[in-house]
Amino acid sequence: MNYPTYDDVLFPTDGSESAATAFDHALSLAKTYGARIHVLYVVNTTYADLGATGTTTIGSLRERGERVVRETEERANAADVEVHTRIDEGDPYREILAYGNENADLIVMATRGRSGLDRYLLGSVTEKVVRTADVPVFTVRGTGE
Repeated sequence: MNYPTYDDVLFPTDGSESAATAFDHALSLAKTYGARIHVLYVVNTTYADLGATGTTTIGSLRERGERVVRETEERANAADVEVHTRIDEGDPYREILAYGNENADLIVMATRGRSGLDRYLLGSVTEKVVRTADVPVFTVRGTGE
């Protein structure tokens, strides 16, 4: 029997506690298979309230993404796992699929992200990725779900 192997694990993150829990699984899988982790943060430019209040801008979302990616990269480095990072802009579902289908053997992501509207939006992103990805998707239930 041929068991799957994974060389490249995509970890899309929004910086939530649930994503941090999912990252623990991504790290474990990467160490088990000697795989690289690709950390992807997508600045959601389709976000309905973007700029409406004057406090949420693409720039502020990108800054958050840079912080989240840097912190996640530090965790991977501390675990001695090769890591590649990327920040994209667009529709998170589409960007995750495009990157994952092209660059990964496995996608590891949380089933839910932040609270409120963001939680709903990420949940729908996860569902779409699970249903349409060309590679396996490993979902992790976060804290408090």
